[in-house]
Amino acid sequence: MGLCLRNCLCIVLIATAAVGGVSSNHGVFSVKYRYAGRERSLSLLKEHDARRQHRILAGVDLPLGGTSRPDGVGLYYAKIGIGTPPKDYYVQVDTGSDIMWVNCIQCKECPRRSSLGIELTLYDIKDSSTGKFVTCDQEFCHGVYGGPLTDCMANTSCPYLEIYGDGSSTTGYFVQDVVQYDKVSGDLQTTSTNGSLIFGCGARQSGNLDSTNEEALDGIIGFGKSNSSMISQLASSGGVRKMFAHCLDGINGGGIFAIGHVVQPEVNKTPLVPNQ
Repeated sequence: MGLCLRNCLCIVLIATAAVGGVSSNHGVFSVKYRYAGRERSLSLLKEHDARRQHRILAGVDLPLGGTSRPDGVGLYYAKIGIGTPPKDYYVQVDTGSDIMWVNCIQCKECPRRSSLGIELTLYDIKDSSTGKFVTCDQEFCHGVYGGPLTDCMANTSCPYLEIYGDGSSTTGYFVQDVVQYDKVSGDLQTTSTNGSLIFGCGARQSGNLDSTNEEALDGIIGFGKSNSSMISQLASSGGVRKMFAHCLDGINGGGIFAIGHVVQPEVNKTPLVPNQ
């Protein structure tokens, strides 16, 4: 699969300082624009910008590295593979939150269909030979909550709760499984690779994440700075450098989302203004 880097807006972000000694491997996701092909209007852009501003301000007071608004702000989504054998999941790309999660088989109030022309899939740990539960006595669970959970026994699943800026929420428990994604293999081509990651298994959704959302996705993939995010987990295992870049095609919609390595094509650049 080729990587088109022309006529794209490229933004490079470093999550934290690069982890010393990690390999030069890097991954890339092909992303799609949720509203591609729709007629643009000034009112739609103004509404989107207002929600974006709310997201920035709402991230000040909320824990776990910030928040996002699934309605209107999460415009881009990507396809990843989870499990052995892998199944396809479409997840919203969110740089404002940390936890990656997908809807699970026993989920209540989860969407079953989407108007985006994609087939939704519920994750079932029993269908994957590499899937396993994450329990409350594991280091990952302690890291998420800043220590052991007093009301959670060692042999029970580690719970999670993520609340977004618009009041939508997802709750469930953590699992670990193989996640497949693409990596750049040379000459602007990609090959499939994978890594074992811990993510949320969504058991109950509310607000704009529940079954009433017509433009539903399978979940959200967070690229925040917390150790629970996908990019932090891959970096800690030596799989990638702790940085990412996204190149978004504003004309046709879509683009690429690269992790661990930043390709700098010949494009015009505009620096971001700090502390704004």
